Amino acid sequence: MKQWRLFSLVVFIFVILSGCGKETQSTLIPQGEVAKTQYDLLLLATGIMVFVVLVVSILFMYVVIKFRRTKQSTELIPKQVEGNHKLELLWTIIPILLLLVLAVPTVTKTFALADTKEASKEDSDALVVNVTARLYWWEFEYKHQKIVTSQELVIPTGVKVYINLKGEDIKHSFWVPSLAGKMDTNPEGVNSMWLEADKTGTYNGFCTEFCGASHALMQFKVHAVTEEEFTEWLAQMASQKGEVAETASEKVKEGEEIFSQSCITCHATDANDSRPTTARVAPNLANFGDRDTIAGILDNTPENVKNWLEDPDAVKPGNKMSGQYGDLTDEEIDALAAYLSSLKVN
Repeated sequence: MKQWRLFSLVVFIFVILSGCGKETQSTLIPQGEVAKTQYDLLLLATGIMVFVVLVVSILFMYVVIKFRRTKQSTELIPKQVEGNHKLELLWTIIPILLLLVLAVPTVTKTFALADTKEASKEDSDALVVNVTARLYWWEFEYKHQKIVTSQELVIPTGVKVYINLKGEDIKHSFWVPSLAGKMDTNPEGVNSMWLEADKTGTYNGFCTEFCGASHALMQFKVHAVTEEEFTEWLAQMASQKGEVAETASEKVKEGEEIFSQSCITCHATDANDSRPTTARVAPNLANFGDRDTIAGILDNTPENVKNWLEDPDAVKPGNKMSGQYGDLTDEEIDALAAYLSSLKVN
């Protein structure tokens, strides 16, 4: 009995904690129009289910109590009823009405959330981002601005951002819990969606389709900024070529030379990367120094940059960078880390 009490307590705690979350990554704390619409549908469905459970539970208890076995009931022969047309109509019509209450707004909202026609118009000035999912990182290409970045998506608040999703290798799934529900990225075709952030902040994104050893580590960030800041960011990215300033330190210049000898075959530091998607086999590093994270999961600190360069597989198993650039000395890693940290637009 004590064990069952402990079990019940643990279950109760888990149920309570399941409602907790951060506004940066919780579907229960929506931060955009899409997420709020989906949240409202969730509340509607939950309300209907709770109503049905309550009605059935009340009827069940009524029958159990009223028709329980007693000394008097053993000698009583109840009225023999073979059917009740009113009741049969009632428990047929009520479920139909409940289904309509749930189905009509669900279908209506689903079509509204799937409407991405604006992004396909030739004369449209809509913000369109082509998202490519790879093992185990994300690439973001701003279609009309011809800007490429990776791991961290920057969007303006209060603006619909149309997303075209594709998987370069295997199936992945794009999910930003606070902004929109998940959608698969397939190698065979393109899926489209849109999202919108109500306020500035950084939101966490995830891959939600099992894709290998580092599936749980295939994360990204969405930075929502004001429209003015976004316009400025685009302008700065457009001028980012990855070139080192003449006033840069010798270590940074040494790192640039090492990068051009060992990393440039896969990575690019030019945000205006005009190569086709299939040729971009590694993340674009144009604004590496501005990013919050390294490889999507580590805080962007000099120490973590060095740890990543020394042994990428220890940080993110199964990634395609491991063993591709040869052995670097500690001095070379220091210089390369200094160069990468200098790649900033702000």
